[in-house]
Amino acid sequence: MARIAGVNLPKEKRIEIALTSIYGLGRSTSKEILEKTKIDSNTKVKDLTEQEVTTLRSEIEKYTTEGDLKRKCALDVKRLQETNSYRGQRHKKGLPCRGQRTRYNSRTKKGKKKTVANKKTVTK
Repeated sequence: MARIAGVNLPKEKRIEIALTSIYGLGRSTSKEILEKTKIDSNTKVKDLTEQEVTTLRSEIEKYTTEGDLKRKCALDVKRLQETNSYRGQRHKKGLPCRGQRTRYNSRTKKGKKKTVANKKTVTK
């Protein structure tokens, strides 16, 4: 089992897809890494040699991944909240901060729908 950047890569998947299980690496970055290390993208993780795994580790260390990237993102959001910018306020309230509408959607951010009852009128 290959362990790279603190993540166990799935054995049965192709290496190109398996690298995307590392936070911060997508398909294009994984293709770029495999081209640099000259590893075939169709090889499965279980078929990798120890030398290929070490070259992959050394190449991935050049990228910001996993804990460092998560910490950077959290600090960016915290900075926005401290400067009291519009985006920071939206983050604090748990609302979308990239211009999406909130009247009908964004239920994952706002939570379950709360219906407001109408006032009952007294009839004679």
